[in-house]
Amino acid sequence: MKLSIGPGALVAAAFIGPGTVTACTLAGANFGFALIWTLVFATFATMILQGMAARLGVAGRLGLGEAMMASTDSPVLKYLAGSLVLAAILVGNSAYEAGNLAGGALGLDALFGGSSGTPTTAHTLLIAGLAAAALATGHYKTLERILIGLVLLMSAAFAASFVLVRPDLSDLVTGLVPSIPTGGLLTAVALIGTTIVPYNLFLHAASSQRRWTEVTPGAVAEARADTRLSIGLGGLISLFILSTAAATLFESGLQVSSAAEMAVALEPISGAGAKQIIGVGLASAGLTSAITAPMATGYAVSEIMGRGKEGQSSVFRMAAILVLCLGLAGAISGIRPTELILFAQAANGLLLPIIAIVLLMAMNRNDLLGDYTNSRSENVLGAGVVAICFLLGGRLILRTLGLWP
Repeated sequence: MKLSIGPGALVAAAFIGPGTVTACTLAGANFGFALIWTLVFATFATMILQGMAARLGVAGRLGLGEAMMASTDSPVLKYLAGSLVLAAILVGNSAYEAGNLAGGALGLDALFGGSSGTPTTAHTLLIAGLAAAALATGHYKTLERILIGLVLLMSAAFAASFVLVRPDLSDLVTGLVPSIPTGGLLTAVALIGTTIVPYNLFLHAASSQRRWTEVTPGAVAEARADTRLSIGLGGLISLFILSTAAATLFESGLQVSSAAEMAVALEPISGAGAKQIIGVGLASAGLTSAITAPMATGYAVSEIMGRGKEGQSSVFRMAAILVLCLGLAGAISGIRPTELILFAQAANGLLLPIIAIVLLMAMNRNDLLGDYTNSRSENVLGAGVVAICFLLGGRLILRTLGLWP
């Protein structure tokens, strides 16, 4: 079996966006290494769910939206389910896109001297223009190559920042013990919501279907290996970001509200190079996610509406452009990027269990997957992920309503 970086890299590109960078930065800056366990759980949970999504695409020859619409023969239920998911994805991904564009612009600001915490309009428009140009190609292979290149650049940048600050590994290990520090619940849910991103399940199933065109044991095994490699890389990058913030900002007591501010704050601690390194990483993260969020929306909308999924289809393009435009409007509205990003992450943390349940139901249908349905252990792991996400999300809702201390 020959393994090449494929759809899993698109998923890694999608979830290592400004939301992940911001959530990991705030987690490290505010709580040190205490929430490392949340990141590790989220990474393994992502491997489990994204592995199912990839298998659905390869073995079932279906996207997640198609599988959802095939789950019932009732036109009313199809309409209600489709409308609910479409609304959630369009609203959620538009908020995501605003954070992606603003976060990428903040990376450019950090590179070129800005430090206000509010992205310049010119840099925001530049990131949006680059994303639009990439999406306009309409060719999956071209987009894949662009995103893989950006992921590798982003990985190198954040790995360099980790090496630069040299965090204490013993402190890092202590963070593997599950606990939620005072005031850390929203950040914990945001870390999960920014890692196990619901729209990535649509993206992975659709892109895997295109990458592997034959249903064979070898293709399924290769898709699984690709998922583990790429998601593992994404989790490692997140670990680098959180550890960098914990080892510098938390230890020194510096307060920041975004990764761009972290880049500036690190300069007197680690030298001028830190600012450029994190600026490159953040700009790359913003651009990759600014491309993949509209892509995922286009796939989901096309599948649910039954109008074709290819990048050249009119429904795909209209959905992708709509998310990009709404995201751009949000990014230049003057709302702080951190507020946009944390809202999108927390919302995704609450939406995730619903989408995950839809995926689990599809993965147990013999008529869709034949011999490639979930095993008992896969169902137990998937149900465990859903249960933990429900508990954390439910606790957050109850606490917001004043019903949980």
